Amino acid sequence: MTKTPTSRLDKLLANMGYASRREIQLLAKNGRILLDGAPVPRADERLALTPDLETRLVVDREALDPLPGFALMVNKPLGVTCSHKEAGPLVYDLLPARWRRRDPAISTVGRLDKETSGLLLMTDDGALLHRIISPSRHVPKRYRAHLARPLNGTEAALFASGTLMLDGEDKPLAPAELEVVGEREAILQVHEGRYHQVRRMFAATGNHVEALHRESVGALSLPADLAPGSIRRLTESDIAAIFAAP
Repeated sequence: MTKTPTSRLDKLLANMGYASRREIQLLAKNGRILLDGAPVPRADERLALTPDLETRLVVDREALDPLPGFALMVNKPLGVTCSHKEAGPLVYDLLPARWRRRDPAISTVGRLDKETSGLLLMTDDGALLHRIISPSRHVPKRYRAHLARPLNGTEAALFASGTLMLDGEDKPLAPAELEVVGEREAILQVHEGRYHQVRRMFAATGNHVEALHRESVGALSLPADLAPGSIRRLTESDIAAIFAAP
């Protein structure tokens, strides 16, 4: 039987970005932290980190933020970057300010380039992150591409062949599935995460991707009601869908 993890209240809240331990001690002393409706007088009290703690613990009249070990989806807008090395607004700026101070930090699960929109996963769970991006898992990712020139009819066979070699690489791409949607529009499902992979695949056919949108990871699709720039916490069934066949 798995033992339920525990944490001191002050350490938990400090790591979740609420405040310093000293400030949390003052919050507790002043009756501003409640557990099951009653004040928690001591910040060094040890709490069991059960899922219901998020509804039982109240800090300054607000329900507790997600406990450590959670994941979320973002509808990444165009022009937003996943890397601190690139100019422009960061995807992390879409998170609540307190979430940006968490330890362990919330990280993107892989990246979407600045000019790609759509489904981006984020988590503070390192084990989950590595499960998703591990090459051995072959988690498929589906993209909708709008192209500069009409498709020539040879792309599907080439992408499915497992022989396509991208410039500057010494290993061919794994087979990928292409669905033609229109003369200049296609849906491409890949099972790897190489640098600018989708754009480079179409470039290898003499075409150019003008717009690129990620629609799904595994069997988890971007909800139609999640607006660009919005975030949503993943449920257990959402996480299971990532590893399910689409």
